Amino acid sequence: MPYTQTNILIVGAGISGLATAACLQRQGIEYVIIEKHAQVASAWHNHYHRLHLHTNKRVSQLPYKKFGKNISRYPNRQQVIDYLNDYQQTFNIQPVFNTIATSINKEGDYWITQTTNGIFQSKFLVMATGPFGKPKPVVLQGMETFPGKIMHSAAYKTGRDFAGQKVLVIGFGNSACEIAIDLFEQGATPFMAVRSAVNIVPRDILGMPVLELSLLLNFLPPRIADLLSAPLVKAMIGDITRLGLKRKPYGPLEQVQREGKSPVLDIGTIRLIRKGHIKIVGDIDFIEGEQVHFKEGATQSFDAIIACIGYSQDEIKIIEIDSSRFDDLRVSADRQQYFGKDGLYFCGYYISPTGQIREIGADARKIAKDIGRNI
Repeated sequence: MPYTQTNILIVGAGISGLATAACLQRQGIEYVIIEKHAQVASAWHNHYHRLHLHTNKRVSQLPYKKFGKNISRYPNRQQVIDYLNDYQQTFNIQPVFNTIATSINKEGDYWITQTTNGIFQSKFLVMATGPFGKPKPVVLQGMETFPGKIMHSAAYKTGRDFAGQKVLVIGFGNSACEIAIDLFEQGATPFMAVRSAVNIVPRDILGMPVLELSLLLNFLPPRIADLLSAPLVKAMIGDITRLGLKRKPYGPLEQVQREGKSPVLDIGTIRLIRKGHIKIVGDIDFIEGEQVHFKEGATQSFDAIIACIGYSQDEIKIIEIDSSRFDDLRVSADRQQYFGKDGLYFCGYYISPTGQIREIGADARKIAKDIGRNI
């Protein structure tokens, strides 16, 4: 099969791929971008309906294009989709759709990317598939005996589907917390099974988005920044241990540094827990019919279970490179040891304490600038 030759191949036309393409185009650099789905930013099209950005629009816009003034501070799912579609049109980004990368390896001076739609040969390769790959499988002892619906949060759309039902939400990340709110608002009775200790910060502090505060504290070591902000956060969130939650032994910024995971940005879940509208239960032991047994000894019956257990990053490992290159993605692009080595770049994989989309925009600019120097 003949190769499609290009100087630069971008894998993925989500937020990271679109930002990288726009930055390259601004420099007059040609590229090819491939996307496994039939549209750009397909993840946003498939997310649950209530989803809003948890980061404010000022720090969530991509290079060279702002959100409209009429858009709310925290854009909703459809507003983000419209923004990204408009971004694609503004920069005339034309992905090769329905093209799945199946293997990538280096041959001499070129990257060879085999796909379901031919083989691409490129001098530079930008991986832009994002930090969230396939949904992790839901594995619960006895789940085959459960008569109701068990789903990963990736399949969840709206709480209307569960109106009048008692629903167990597994997890306490940002998606789990918003899904629990959505279930309550749509007439379901949500419970949340929480195994791990958590950090919770208000989305806004004294009218200021917490991400803006993080930017002000970003020059400090995470532990020091957490110590400075802790009294204010505690005053606004309160003692979460009284709600049946466990608090992490370190703060939210240190959590990002240690775990590569964001803290919970509270958008109303804590208020609903305090009012008894959302109930906290512990870790699941096993399931027996409609009964869920918890490790502390309690038992509850449920009509449905939604597992907010995250995603694997296995998709990125189709590249045949040393595993240390993947470890490098735990830090921002300007601190990566292997940034641009052998013409390989990664955009959007680092979980940033100052906003994921903001970090993607910064990554895209750095990548395009570095390619421009080396092309």
